[in-house]
Amino acid sequence: MTVYTRRAGSLGLLVAGTLLLVACGTSPTSRAPVEERRTAVSRPAMDPNTVAVKQPPGFENAGKVGYYTVKPGETLIRIGLETGQNWKDIAAWNNLAQPNQIEVGQVLRVTPPTTTVPAAESNGVVTRPISSSSIASSQVQPGQASSAAAKPGVAAAAAEPAAATESGLSWIWPVPGPVLAGFDELKNKGLDLGGAAGEPVLAAAEGRVVYVGAGLRGYGNLIILKHNNTYLTAYAHNKTLLVKEDQAVRKGQKIAEMGNSDADRVKLHFEVRRQGKPVDPLKYLPPR
Repeated sequence: MTVYTRRAGSLGLLVAGTLLLVACGTSPTSRAPVEERRTAVSRPAMDPNTVAVKQPPGFENAGKVGYYTVKPGETLIRIGLETGQNWKDIAAWNNLAQPNQIEVGQVLRVTPPTTTVPAAESNGVVTRPISSSSIASSQVQPGQASSAAAKPGVAAAAAEPAAATESGLSWIWPVPGPVLAGFDELKNKGLDLGGAAGEPVLAAAEGRVVYVGAGLRGYGNLIILKHNNTYLTAYAHNKTLLVKEDQAVRKGQKIAEMGNSDADRVKLHFEVRRQGKPVDPLKYLPPR
């Protein structure tokens, strides 16, 4: 009994010592809680391959009637010429604080905000109702000769180009010189007319000056006149410019002097534009 008791006591001490060593060498398993202070950010689910693209101003109007998409290298002056509008009006209609700061792909309004475009429009020609009085005046009753055919002076009027009559304007040649190059829709958007440096350049019809300057590449010193809501004329390569923007001019008024600015020789490049589209000036100018 004594031996067994001693052994049991020794075993108890050994177990107690072992537990003490284990307790001292083991780190506590219970840790103090850690507070997460970062705020979770909610992000929308997004395709990782998707790249956000900034759309140019006015892109929602692209392709609509009365709007124009800016192309590389264009300025408001060029856009005004291409659309038959005053570049200052385009700047106002689009609330452009800096008219020179437009970007490729930007969509601009090029008609007045209150203008409505008729539904019956094709290839730039607008169909308008004809009054009953105009129809009656054009009809010839059986047995009656046309009063127009009976008048000798009417034959000369009939020889006038139809386009000039349709324009509602009376046209003259801006300079008397020869035609150096004729109209070509792809290569030459007007007429090149010869002459001497300093020779007067005349307004081909009455109108208002919408541009004066040399800001349009390839035109040199340029004047653009707006004659009505349909027609513009352009006078390029001048030596001297004699009018100011917004100035009203009469048909035959001297507006510039011929020169060779941005040209290989002295000449006047003369354009007629119908709703911004270049048309052959010979269809409007009187025969020589």
